[in-house]
Amino acid sequence: MLFELVPVPVADIDRAKEFYVKAGFSVDVDVEPAEGVRVCQLTPPGSACSITLTSGLPQVADAVPGSLRGLHLVVADAASAREELARRGVPVGEIEEHPQGVKYVPFSDPDGNTWVLQEMPWRAGDFASAE
Repeated sequence: MLFELVPVPVADIDRAKEFYVKAGFSVDVDVEPAEGVRVCQLTPPGSACSITLTSGLPQVADAVPGSLRGLHLVVADAASAREELARRGVPVGEIEEHPQGVKYVPFSDPDGNTWVLQEMPWRAGDFASAE
């Protein structure tokens, strides 16, 4: 089983799409397959898992905008990833270093869904093959 899509509840798809594109996500799909239905799928750089911003889908209609917490984007270098997000105009927190060298950088989308960049030193090799 491959985990490939996370619905992210937002109040305004266009505003959220603009934010995620600014953060470096690629737009995979932005369609209106039926009247009143919109699906916008975006993927973070180097990821096999995407997010989807939707409206008009009963399966996710009751999700509260801003209710997702602690979505992780694993990166090779937290400082570089933080700098890139800041350069793109994304408000990001400071680097928090935890035991075993794990580093986190918090940020959130315009609706308040929270994200964290996570650097785990022992996973550095994971990124060599992705480049």
